[in-house]
Amino acid sequence: MSSLKTERLELRSWTSGEATAVVDGTRQPKWAADFPAEGDQVIAGLFGEHPAWLGEYGHRLVIERGTGEVVGSIGLFWPPADGRVEIGYGIVPSRQGRGYAAEAARALAEFAVTAPDVHTVFAGVELSNPASVRVLEKAGFRLVHTEQDVVTYELG
Repeated sequence: MSSLKTERLELRSWTSGEATAVVDGTRQPKWAADFPAEGDQVIAGLFGEHPAWLGEYGHRLVIERGTGEVVGSIGLFWPPADGRVEIGYGIVPSRQGRGYAAEAARALAEFAVTAPDVHTVFAGVELSNPASVRVLEKAGFRLVHTEQDVVTYELG
């Protein structure tokens, strides 16, 4: 599978070996010191139940091109439903505040809407997470719905 490249990042599909290393806690040489985060461990543990997440339109590692280090993960919760697919992302604390999450989210969402039967990428975010709201806004997503403490953003 090809990777997606942005100005500063490469978004590359996980290998099964990388997922196993995350689940087992086996450090890899090209991981940032604080990778994997808790969310990465959760996703890696779910690949067995959701094999499509390892496919072309699934989850990817976020690699900082300047260092070659894995600094987070981003993914689509495949398959889509009614033309919509959900996106999730996380960047390790040591690399937060650099715009990486927005850069990766925009690239993956733009790629996703080229898939057959996908016209919209969305994310639900708790209002108590303003940093994630800013990520989606910077990535070009628009607010479409608010329900209690969760806002939904869409791109497409």
